[in-house]
Amino acid sequence: MSRRVKKPLAKRGPDGARGKPARAGLGAKTGKPGAGKAVAGKPGTGKPGGAKPPRDAKPLRAGGPSKSSRGEGAGRPPRSGDKPIRFGAGPARSSRAAGEGRPRVAQPAPVETRERPEPAKPDAPLPTKVETVTVTADENGMRVDRFLEARFPGLSFSHIQRIVRKGELRVNGKRADSKDRLEEGQSVRIPPLKLDTPKLPGHLSEAEQKTLQTLKAMTLFEDADVLVLNKPAGLAVQGGSGTTRHIDQMLEVLRDAKGQKPRLVHRIDKETAGCLLVAKTRFAATALTGSFRHRSARKIYWALVAGVPKPKQGRISTYLAKDESEEDSIMRVAKHGDDGASHAVTYYAVVETSGQKLAWVSLKPVTGRTHQLRAHMAHIGHAIVGDPKYFNIENWQLPGGLQNRLHLLARRIVIPHPRGGVIDVSAPLPPHMLQSWNLLGLEHDRFDPIEHAPEE
Repeated sequence: MSRRVKKPLAKRGPDGARGKPARAGLGAKTGKPGAGKAVAGKPGTGKPGGAKPPRDAKPLRAGGPSKSSRGEGAGRPPRSGDKPIRFGAGPARSSRAAGEGRPRVAQPAPVETRERPEPAKPDAPLPTKVETVTVTADENGMRVDRFLEARFPGLSFSHIQRIVRKGELRVNGKRADSKDRLEEGQSVRIPPLKLDTPKLPGHLSEAEQKTLQTLKAMTLFEDADVLVLNKPAGLAVQGGSGTTRHIDQMLEVLRDAKGQKPRLVHRIDKETAGCLLVAKTRFAATALTGSFRHRSARKIYWALVAGVPKPKQGRISTYLAKDESEEDSIMRVAKHGDDGASHAVTYYAVVETSGQKLAWVSLKPVTGRTHQLRAHMAHIGHAIVGDPKYFNIENWQLPGGLQNRLHLLARRIVIPHPRGGVIDVSAPLPPHMLQSWNLLGLEHDRFDPIEHAPEE
């Protein structure tokens, strides 16, 4: 009787399948060059198409050492725990050989998100006593007035200015200015507030409907984030003593369903006409104010001035400080180091002249000081026609037919759009300036020589 002898079982491979030991270069961990690579279709893979990767293999991020320029962080070495990101329909690139295993659809790396606190509801009960709130991480860097607007939709600008001016609002126990910026963790004391009930879309009164139509007629540019208005001369941007109608108050009719009102990004004087930038979302407000802060916004003004500046193109650089009185305030040229003095720079260029009595000039402010252009032109002896504060040329007579109104236009604004691209908007001459241009024979569609003025 023959005796059957059992052969010893073959050793298990790396994938758990029995078979012949893999040769070097076909997946065996031999330590020789080529070891660890898999070739599709060879025995010992366990699955058609190739072997599983070694347990200690680290996936590569898109844009890492592999030949790819997609994704941020290109050229950064992979970190432990990184997940490969797959863009589009093609398989993610990896360090494994082509054709190995099944293509994996990798999940994007988790992105840390932070819940944004929702502003108070428009129909929330009015605060009837003093409250102390803490500035959140999402509110870090916000101005005091913007902080109050976000927390309490419907709070009027004049009410914000009043409680700040009286010292009723305090930050960490100290008085604060409406322009001060808050820091995360600070305590803000808020007095009892009187909120204006925001109007819901479709529930506007007849007067508010007229205001809405007025804003639409003033609109030069609008999208989901940004609004550029052509502010008429004589209409204030913000409220003040004795001012009941202003742009900030008119924007109340544009509140969205969440009660958020469009925000002013910058200001121009009451008697100055032209481009006024408004942010419709908080995201846009942050981006646009940042552009102004970093001077990546470009503004060009047109003015009619007395006399002809010499040289015809130049740069005005001074320090300006505010002199305040009970009746009015005015900016004066100051010395470096004077109390409240700020550096101000303006470029100017003469576009066209009317004899030697009047000149059309184009102005480009590099800084944004109060009344900067008006004070600078008066400083060099060529005050802007119709300026009630800074025109002080003796024995100067206004030519017949010209209105004694400020001849200053915020002609053009160029600024990066918060979501990419550039906003480039121009405003037409207001009626009183157009009348003057026509009477003097000035061609308002001529080339503007200051358009490419140098930056500082």
